[in-house]
Amino acid sequence: MASPQTSIAIIYDYDQTLSPNYMQDEVLFPAFGISAAQFWARCGDLVKSQGYDNELAYMKVMLDTLGMDRPTNADLRALGTKMNFYPGLPQMFEELQTGLLTAEHATHDIRLEHYIISSGLQELIEGSRLRPHVKAVFGCEFAEDNSGRITFPRRVISHTTKTQFLFRINKGMLDLSEDVNDHMAPELRPVPFQNMIYVGDGPTDVPCFTVMRKSGGYAVAVYNPDDPSRTSFKKCYQLCAHAGRVQHIAPSDFRPGSHLRLLLEEMVVEIADGIVARRRRDAEEGTVKAPRH
Repeated sequence: MASPQTSIAIIYDYDQTLSPNYMQDEVLFPAFGISAAQFWARCGDLVKSQGYDNELAYMKVMLDTLGMDRPTNADLRALGTKMNFYPGLPQMFEELQTGLLTAEHATHDIRLEHYIISSGLQELIEGSRLRPHVKAVFGCEFAEDNSGRITFPRRVISHTTKTQFLFRINKGMLDLSEDVNDHMAPELRPVPFQNMIYVGDGPTDVPCFTVMRKSGGYAVAVYNPDDPSRTSFKKCYQLCAHAGRVQHIAPSDFRPGSHLRLLLEEMVVEIADGIVARRRRDAEEGTVKAPRH
């Protein structure tokens, strides 16, 4: 039996997309007295001189720097409560749930879901004020040793592997023990790509943007309007104007009436209206009219 495919998913990157700060800089480094400049310089050296992937480099340097002071995952979740976000968050999540979809959409059981896919630390996001509003968070994770302290990386999500989690959402395979490579017919997938909106901030989101564009979804690049160097804006401009990776760019302002908020709302309504039209069409095509005299 085909899936009703009535779920709409907005999927977000985290750093520089939902927050103007890198999560490590904002809450981890101050808690442990770590110099951000020295930390990222060491990461860059591992990448350049030893060929480390960026994400593995920062996880290794984090463990090396903390040494015997390594926190538990519960400690990281507690630090996540201190993270801050762009204007309009987390309020937007509740506002979209209560004030956007119509009664007609509700009769078709259309639901709006939110997800975060990040190369940052999952436990920090798990502890943040955003977590109650999102269906699932996917990020880098540490295992713990016998004393509960973080140890070897358990899961690493790079900008290229982030696309795996788009397919997990598409197939409803949010349990990481499920093999996302298992075949599933398109009509059985609970969240088709055309029901997805991906929001990211730059080149590291290109693989996800590409999946969205090729599969009929929506791709939006956001930038920090308070960046005096305009670097954030220029990255997004290139993605839209020259690379064709995204349909839209907007400042990272999630408040009602902002450019980004208007875009997201219009996309959600457009997807929802499309679901209603498809279900009506399917119902009409599946109905055999009674003979008339």
